[in-house]
Amino acid sequence: MKTYRPYSPEQSFLLPPSPREWLPDGHLAYFILGLVHELDLGAIERVVQAKDPRGERPYSPEMMTSVLLYAYASGVYSSRRIERACVEDVAFRVLAGGAQPHFTTVNDFRATHLEALGGLFVQVLKACQSEGLVKLGHVAIDGTKMKANASKHKAMSYERMQKDDARLRAEIQEWFERAEAVDAEEDAQHGTYDPKEEIRLREERLAKMARAKEALKKEVAAARAVRLREQAVELRKKAEDMTRTPTKRAEAATLAKKRDQQASLFDDDQDPPPPSVDSDLPRNVPPHRPDGTPKPKAQRNFTDPESRIMMRDGAFLQAYNAQIAVDDKHQIIVAAAVSNQGPDNEYFEPMLRRVVENCDAVPATATADNGYFSEAAVRYAEHIGVEPFISVGKHRNDGTQDAAPDLPQHHTDAKRRMRAVLESQRGREIYALRKSTVEPVFGQIRAPRRFGQFSFRGLVKNRCEWLLVCLTHNILKLWRAPAARRALAA
Repeated sequence: MKTYRPYSPEQSFLLPPSPREWLPDGHLAYFILGLVHELDLGAIERVVQAKDPRGERPYSPEMMTSVLLYAYASGVYSSRRIERACVEDVAFRVLAGGAQPHFTTVNDFRATHLEALGGLFVQVLKACQSEGLVKLGHVAIDGTKMKANASKHKAMSYERMQKDDARLRAEIQEWFERAEAVDAEEDAQHGTYDPKEEIRLREERLAKMARAKEALKKEVAAARAVRLREQAVELRKKAEDMTRTPTKRAEAATLAKKRDQQASLFDDDQDPPPPSVDSDLPRNVPPHRPDGTPKPKAQRNFTDPESRIMMRDGAFLQAYNAQIAVDDKHQIIVAAAVSNQGPDNEYFEPMLRRVVENCDAVPATATADNGYFSEAAVRYAEHIGVEPFISVGKHRNDGTQDAAPDLPQHHTDAKRRMRAVLESQRGREIYALRKSTVEPVFGQIRAPRRFGQFSFRGLVKNRCEWLLVCLTHNILKLWRAPAARRALAA
């Protein structure tokens, strides 16, 4: 007769007295405890200390940060699930030190200090560099369309707003007329019917659309004013340069006149464009006419106005464009950013600039797919000493290009030169590294960590959350480095 292993669910002291013995040596929770202790949390501390000292004492920022970093590294993003894990999950209990913060506390801490938490990205990256996980021999840049916290069905075009405006006004008038048409006999027979609720709902819808149309106009006007100012500055510089040459003074006068005409199109007192943390990233501006009026197809989402409808894997979704630059040595993310412009062709330069700023060094080579190619991108990379390998067509897995060898006549010399570089033996070898550098990182973020949608609304907040996702990816890579484990365990 078989006997069973001992089973005593009512037994006390199942866990050892010391939390250091609750989990196996080298567990991610212990690693994060040591790492967070070494991070500078001054940005969070200053906000906490600035509050009124009276009332209930807050949780330690070090504890809350440790819990959030472990949660994001483990694929837990819901504040309610984090609260439950601090009760049921041993690793979370170790990090929380026995505390059980309410989900509202977790959510408030994350929302209040989201920018400071995203700012830890560079600190973690520096730790990866100090452990030799970043070599900058080859950096691959790529992006993915990440679903916004909004439905695409809540987006409406400017044309449809105008049509619905007229329809709703007609319906409101119809309800008023119907109310007046109900006679006393029908009231006595069937009871009165009060249309106030139907009218109120339609009036609320009208007001909501009016606010959306006005916001769309302001967004277009602000972006147009910025562009006109930039053009006026460029024309001023050209005119000043030409005045130094006697033969070009007449041309300079023409440019000065054009500059004045350009400047007269905007008002200096006009509202500035919406704030953005990534001010140098391309920003989607709704399509508009030369006079600044939104075009009929210009859309605005009622839930998250800064998100845009984009295409991913052949399907349309309300999304943001999440960008990363990855070092090929250990798949460390060396730069990350978020914007609401779908096409990638303007992202190469700002992402490469972030790599240099974050790492204080210039990568030897950089690769990107054909969506990133532009002459400006190639010039910038060569100017700072990076050798670019940007596709000008589709590629096979071995790095060779699928397109025909002869490029169309409208292709520039820069494209032809890049094509020749990529068709060389060295070009094929370097470009082939891209598929094992950046693409697996997106897979690791989406599949095992289950991050497929932003939790917040608005460009700035989602940019900060994306940095939080990327820094926890780097923490996982750092945790798996034996030297880093030994250093933080000491």
